[in-house]
Amino acid sequence: MAGLHELRFTEEKPLLRGQDTELEHDIDTPYGLLHVVIRGSPKGNRPAILTYHDVGLNHKLCFNAFFNFEDMQEITKHFVVCHVDAPGQQAGASQFPQGYQFPSMEQLAAMLPSVIQHFGFKYVIGIGVGAGAYVLAKFALIFPDLVEGLVLMNIDPNGKGWIDWAATKLSGLTSTLPDTVLSHLFSQEELVNNTELVQSYRQQISNTVNQFNLQLFWNMYNSRRDLDINRPGTVPNAKTLRCPVMLVVGDNAPAEDGVVECNSKLDPTNTTFLKMADSGGLPQVTQPGKLTEAFKYFLQGMGYMPSASMTRLARSRTASLTSASSVDGSRPRACPHSESSEALGQINHTMERTTLKNHSPPESPERSGSLASLFSISTRLLEAKGTIGRMAPGPRS
Repeated sequence: MAGLHELRFTEEKPLLRGQDTELEHDIDTPYGLLHVVIRGSPKGNRPAILTYHDVGLNHKLCFNAFFNFEDMQEITKHFVVCHVDAPGQQAGASQFPQGYQFPSMEQLAAMLPSVIQHFGFKYVIGIGVGAGAYVLAKFALIFPDLVEGLVLMNIDPNGKGWIDWAATKLSGLTSTLPDTVLSHLFSQEELVNNTELVQSYRQQISNTVNQFNLQLFWNMYNSRRDLDINRPGTVPNAKTLRCPVMLVVGDNAPAEDGVVECNSKLDPTNTTFLKMADSGGLPQVTQPGKLTEAFKYFLQGMGYMPSASMTRLARSRTASLTSASSVDGSRPRACPHSESSEALGQINHTMERTTLKNHSPPESPERSGSLASLFSISTRLLEAKGTIGRMAPGPRS
């Protein structure tokens, strides 16, 4: 443990960005220190938004483009944001000593309650990408009472088989670590065609993430076990995620098969599956506007931000929808979220194979509305206009 204390950073170091203040913390956990960045301040009894990045990245490389997006500020002003960096992955991290045992994926999940307790959060809404999505899903399985909802991007619920393990080992012998990680983050088409974005990430992965520490995280992620989840009714005593879940994947992402597999194992009554058109392996980077819009309606479906205004993307598209609907006559206002429903419909129009499910959260003074009323009405409106059809992502129980 002596080597771990050398990794401490200055507590509560302020980083100013416009009107936002970020505070850095190092939190002691049963499995070592976690570097955490807090953005904003707790908002009453509302949950914190807790993020966990993918392997090869840190919270800045993974989430800056998303959380600094203009329309995202409408969301973050209502929640405190807690960015978690996996051990040793933050910019400027000291190198782990030789022989250091990197925490397993289960242990990474077990470190998070220490973070929640440290800041006094009652529960969190998690946003995870890739390896981070796996960690948050594992966390929700172990500590379901601490998780209010999950947004899981590029999640692969399956462990590596022998063939995958051998392929990873061979790739490590023939490619540099940054190139190996890039093939995990981006599709082959992106690696060939989107050279500017890929080159930018290659440089940042090489220069801002300690390569020794990254190798340890990469090895542990590729040693993960299958997530112990099954759709209710498919096996006796099936375990699954109990909270509302939004699965997200780009239509040109290497993780597509894994996300589809995960969707087939979750409860369809509280799962939303978004396959984003014209998006690759990092939808939060390449399509932050669409993802922000979808995330806002996911939150509204859980009962938060019921009176939030539409973002620029929704306003521009709802205007065209309103113009088109004038020839159909007046439309009855079926729920207090009718404007949100129309805007969500426009988001769905830009996504493929989008499945919208129902969830009714427990009532509380700060919450109103339901995922059912918000999502099902927008779906019915679009089906009535012939815009989309129902598409089932996987077998139903």
